[in-house]
Amino acid sequence: MPQQFAVGAGRMAGMSDTPHPDPMAEPSALALQATLVDFALAELVRQQRQSFQPLWSRESWAKLLIWLALNCGCGTDTASLEAFAAAIGPSQTARMRRQFFERQLEDLNLIVLADPAEQQVLVWPLGPAIGADAAHDLAFDRVAAALARVGLNDQLVADRSCWQSLEALVAVPWSSPCS
Repeated sequence: MPQQFAVGAGRMAGMSDTPHPDPMAEPSALALQATLVDFALAELVRQQRQSFQPLWSRESWAKLLIWLALNCGCGTDTASLEAFAAAIGPSQTARMRRQFFERQLEDLNLIVLADPAEQQVLVWPLGPAIGADAAHDLAFDRVAAALARVGLNDQLVADRSCWQSLEALVAVPWSSPCS
């Protein structure tokens, strides 16, 4: 009876008759499949991203997409590759691209996002500050160590006076135009 009253009261208040999903309900098969595909793609990108040289380039990203398309049975012609890209969709492609160009360095408590399509490489804390404050995590020495670990030193401006320390991240410019 209380549930019927809530639906009736909602209707009187101009609310929808549509019941709200129960957070304790079992997820649908379609939702589980979508989550599985998203998880599998993310893991595939993380496991294969080092295979496509040169790292940290648009070329490496394109090679990954072509590799995925070919392994899904697509042809090498432009129309087939474009159909593959359309099938993935812009949202999933954006998530995959971020995973491709992002590195999480847990021991330094830092994330590095080095997408060559952007003007700068971004570095920010992985989680809560390790030291007394967040400034410790974003100290330029720690950022430099993270950049060296992922192999970006030769591609970035070395002069730390060009680096920007923003509120929650450090932005480091690329030393040359996008590749």
